[in-house]
Amino acid sequence: MNLVLFDLDNTLLSGDSDFEWAQFLIEQGVIDRELYEAKNLHFYEQYKAGTLDIHEFLDFQLKPLARHARKVLDAWHEEFMRGKVRPMMGAQAKELVARHRAAGDVCVVITATNSFVTAPIAREFGVEHLIATEPEQKDGEFTGGVSGTPSFREGKIVRLEQWMAQRGWNWNSFADSWFYSDSLNDLPLLAKVKNPVAVDPDATLRAHAEQRGWRIMSLR
Repeated sequence: MNLVLFDLDNTLLSGDSDFEWAQFLIEQGVIDRELYEAKNLHFYEQYKAGTLDIHEFLDFQLKPLARHARKVLDAWHEEFMRGKVRPMMGAQAKELVARHRAAGDVCVVITATNSFVTAPIAREFGVEHLIATEPEQKDGEFTGGVSGTPSFREGKIVRLEQWMAQRGWNWNSFADSWFYSDSLNDLPLLAKVKNPVAVDPDATLRAHAEQRGWRIMSLR
């Protein structure tokens, strides 16, 4: 049994679903452009630089979910998938996932972006398992808070190992393991797998990959 982990934003997707979701809400007039657009860009730049305060960001990202009924959010998400997400789902990324699925590998999308945004995207790629930051819910509606450990940096390892333990697995349960990612923020988890793969990597990850002889590839 092999384990294959996929980062989502700027890895399987040729863009960032987190950033684009906020932009979508701005374009729909759901949140104020003047207040949110600069902040959205600011947090995105921090993420790329490896300086993001995840809790500060999640407060920004999850609060809009609490202001609207779930059925309204779900309807918006369907439009978001059509207009923003599917154009970011390239043929090479789909083929990579399909190849691992055909081999019988256990495939997991593991992402810092919240599960409301990412669960439909993982399903569209045909990936059964998702580990994502979990928005807190009460009676089926979002509270604006976060539940558990955010799936970010070292938190991805925490959440992955919790996920394994729930299934009676650990790292030794897998003959081989892969992690595909673009980001310096994923260096902790990349260092844990047997086959780290830098996908269209940022400059910091590319330098680490070159120094360590990790595979570098493009899905664009």
